[in-house]
Amino acid sequence: MKYELIEVEPGVFSVLMDGLVYEARVDSGIVTIAGQRYEIEQIDPRKYKRRGTGAIGTGRSSIKAPMPGKIVRVLVSVGETVQAGQGIAVVEAMKMQNEIKAAGAGSVTSVTVKDGDTVDAGAVLAVIE
Repeated sequence: MKYELIEVEPGVFSVLMDGLVYEARVDSGIVTIAGQRYEIEQIDPRKYKRRGTGAIGTGRSSIKAPMPGKIVRVLVSVGETVQAGQGIAVVEAMKMQNEIKAAGAGSVTSVTVKDGDTVDAGAVLAVIE
């Protein structure tokens, strides 16, 4: 089933599906298509937190690569004190550069990668205590 969706004005969409055109109107969780009303629930993916970058707060945490890629730049060194949200490394994946950040404050006890390394998803980049 092929479809194309174009927003023609706020809350009004033109839907092309299998050669037929439909108008869809969206208003407060209700979608109306050809006189039929459908209740929908909008889910904001930003409310879900990415896991796998270590624990938030105190204690030992391993900063892991969320995706496979190439280390463009390591931003910290062993012994350096970092704050929560501070950049640890920059990983390039699919021509996009992603800054991997510390989940919590602490001291960098280990850096396991260097600029130019290739890493798999889940690879430990650094350890913070």
